[in-house]
Parts: sequence; structure tokens; C-alpha cells
Amino acid sequence: MDNNNIQQHQRELCTKLWSMANALRGNMEAYEFKNYILGMIFYYYLSNRTEEYMAKLLKDDNITYEEAWKDEEYKQAIVEESLRDLGFVIEPQYLFRKLVSLVETRTFDVEFLQSAINSLMESTIGNESQADFEGLFSDMILDSTKLGHTVKDRSAVMAKIIASMDELNFTIEDTKIDVLGNAYEYLIGQFAATAGKKAGEFYTPSGPAELLCRLACLGLTDVKSAADPTCGSGSLLLRLKKYANVRLHYGQEMNSTTYNLARMNMILRGIPYRNFQIYNGDTLEHDYFGDNKFRVQVANPPYSAQWSADLKFMEDERFNEYGKLAPKSKADFAFVQHMISHMDEDGRAVVLLPHGVLFRGGAEETIRQYIIEKLNVLDAVIGLPANLFYGTGIPVCVLVLKKERNGNSDNILFIDASKEFEAGKNQNILRDEDIDKIVDAYVRRVDIDKFAHVATMAEIIENGYNLNIPRYVDTFEAEPEIDLAEVAGEIRRLQAEIKDVDAQLKPFFDELGLDFPFDVEGK
Repeated sequence: MDNNNIQQHQRELCTKLWSMANALRGNMEAYEFKNYILGMIFYYYLSNRTEEYMAKLLKDDNITYEEAWKDEEYKQAIVEESLRDLGFVIEPQYLFRKLVSLVETRTFDVEFLQSAINSLMESTIGNESQADFEGLFSDMILDSTKLGHTVKDRSAVMAKIIASMDELNFTIEDTKIDVLGNAYEYLIGQFAATAGKKAGEFYTPSGPAELLCRLACLGLTDVKSAADPTCGSGSLLLRLKKYANVRLHYGQEMNSTTYNLARMNMILRGIPYRNFQIYNGDTLEHDYFGDNKFRVQVANPPYSAQWSADLKFMEDERFNEYGKLAPKSKADFAFVQHMISHMDEDGRAVVLLPHGVLFRGGAEETIRQYIIEKLNVLDAVIGLPANLFYGTGIPVCVLVLKKERNGNSDNILFIDASKEFEAGKNQNILRDEDIDKIVDAYVRRVDIDKFAHVATMAEIIENGYNLNIPRYVDTFEAEPEIDLAEVAGEIRRLQAEIKDVDAQLKPFFDELGLDFPFDVEGK
């Protein structure tokens, strides 16, 4: 399948999936229904992987998976190998195509689907993959009244989902060329777009995500480990592989539903269970990354989030050297400090934040000055357009942090890209050409009129470590000079025209016996 056909297939699949999701969800909110649609796509993928794996494993034995399962000796061997290589086992009776057969013969029962999921999850217990699979389907609550008030009603809804997915005609090929993975992420984005304020919990739109990952991977081809401390559905971590070979993926996510999405996304994108560690918990309160240091970090943390700012954190090595903690009502710098503490000796971190971090005073000013003056890891500040994100219209900035400044330790690059976007119906779009322009300016690192400025440390100090972009990048557009004599002449011309029109209208008013409301003399 050539690239054009793949893209066309991709678009058709995405459109059909979203239409299916809208048609089937009934009165359920989109962000709730996503658990059922995405959960079944994931189950389909695992089933597909199982069938493909078993076909290869049993090829020389000239025996089917179903036949091998009935033979105790074969069964034990294939279970061991499947757990080693895939990390899970789906029994033949629970394969997706078997579920389709039950739907077609009107014998499908939602409780059978629950048994299938239970069997899959139980297969991982005691195995190396247990932590990566544990609770993955916990948000697909098959006995929820939102799905239906009776077993029959719930069975009918899930049967429609299974039948609709079968009609979409996924192929084995889709699992090899990321079509299914892209479709899965497309659905995550679509659900985010319809979820209002809940959206920012789990998805970073494509444009800003692409920019972060390109900046994070510049000059790199192989990355031993990469991390996202607020990983959401894992889209940023997964996007890194477009630009570098990331071998180990680390993420932490507080929301348990989103944490499940992230792990599903990793597996569905073909990341072996041994090559990722996604943790469930509050990153600031409980740092599950431990002593790990990373070459690359990307993040889109919740903006101006609340955190405890407990004095105990003055003993935490992530925060103790700065002298002050980020305010309780604005955890933005706490996330930055967390990322700095996990940078390896040549690490870089790229993070999206609200503009307030650039100029707010108090504790944030102290932390900002320490990052610039003592640590000297702030490499660039990039201002982005407003209304790029789901659930918030505020403009945000990108901070690029690097342990090794590569000869730039005496300056900070400022880029004002606030006007680089395409206006969209619900939100603005950061296009490929906008991203190219920003990345090119970052690489060139020279002054560009009304767009970029390389500020010396002397300038930064002179501005009191205030990083507000307009202090460094002058985007002022002078208004064109007004020729007052020309304006006066235009006024006189218009007055003459009005007087002429009035003179033409007055006879009609006289003929109708009406008072003419204007003075023909123009007074």
C-alpha cells in the first residue's frame, strides 16, 4: 500500500469511526462513551496481535490456534511464549472474530465480553507485564446503567459497537503501518474537542505537540529514555518517535482513566510492554520517576494548577535548592523544577506553560531568577498564538531547557510566534509552515525583525529577570501617517455630493406635500 493510499484509508477510517461513535453513544456524554469505543478498539488490536502471533508460531506445526489450545502440551507452550512475547493471552473462544460471530447469530451477551476481558487480565497476573496491563479496562464498565438498564440493553449497545467495528474492515496491515494507532489517537482528539473543560486532561493538539517534539529531538537520532511527567494519553511521548529512536518511555498521569488511555496507546502503537513505564499518581506529590534521568522530556502540564506547596517539599531535592516553593495556586514552576531535576547531563526539556511564568513576581520570580542565573538552563522562550488548546483560549509559551547550552550560555532566545496560525472554527491551528518557521528561527538563533531576538544575559538582568516577550521582541507596527489636508478635501467633496442629492430629492417631497427634513443650503 503506497503512502497516498495509506493516508486516504486513514482519513476514511477516522471519519467512519467518529460517525460510529456519535451514532452509538445515545445520551451518554462523549468523554464517557470514549471508554467503550477506545476500549473495544484496543481489545480488537490485542486479538489481532494474538491471531497474527499464533499463525507465525504454529505455522510449521500445521495446526490452528483453536486446535493447539485443545492439546494440553501445545496449550502450555503457547501460553508461555505468548506471555513472554506479548505479555498477555486471549483464549481462542474470546478472539474478536468469535465475538462478531456471536453478534451475527444474536447470541452475544455483554457478560461473555466481561468474561473475555477478565480472562485476558488474569493471564497477566504474576507475569512481567502485569503492571502494564493491570486495570486497563477498568473504565469500560459493562454493568453501568449509562450503557443500559438491563443486561439485554447493555448487550445490544456493545453488540452494535462490535458489529460496527467489524464493518469498518480493519486489516492486519492496519496494525503494521500505524493506521489503527493514528485512528485511535484521532478519536482521542475528537473526544477531547467535545469534552469542554475536561479536554485538557488527556490531549495536546497536533500542532503544539509537533512543535514540542521537534524542538526536543533536534540533533538527536537515538534516545535511551524520554519522559513526560504529565503524560495524559501519551500522545507527546509517542510523537517523539517521529524524530528519534526512543528506546524507553516513562510517563506519569494523575487521572486514572487517562492513565489507562496512555498505556493502551503505548501498546497499540507497538511499544513493547518492557519498553514503557507509565505511573498513576500526582507527579508533584509523588515522584515515581525516582532517580531516573532522561535525555529528553516533554510536557503540557495543567496550567496554574493547585498543589499543596507543603513545607516538606523544602527537603525534596527537586525543589530545595531554589529557596522558595511555587505558590499553592500556581504549580507551573513546580513542574519545571521537577523536569530540571530529571534532566541527564546532556538533557533537554520542552514544556508548554501560561505566559504568567515569564513575569509573575514573588516566589515565581525567585525561582525564575535561579533557573536563569544559577542553573543557566533556559535556552529559549517561544510565545504561541491564543486559542490553540481544547478548553482554554489563553495564549501559552514554550520553555526550552537544556543542560548543555552549546555555546549559548550567555544568552536566551526569544521568539514571538503569536501571529503564526490559521484561524479555525473552534480553535486556532498551528500549521506545518508555522512550526517550520519557529524551528528554523530556533536553529538559526539570530535576530529576525518582529519575530526573534537573541537577548544577552545583560539584557535579562536589566529587565529584572522578567521574560515577558514584548520586552525583547518588538512587534509594534507603526500606523500609516494621515494626510490631514487630504482628509479635509475628502470631507468637502462628500459634503458637496450630499448637497447635490438633497437638491434632487426636495422636489419629490414638495410634490407629496411633505416637509423636507434637510436644508438644501447645507446648513
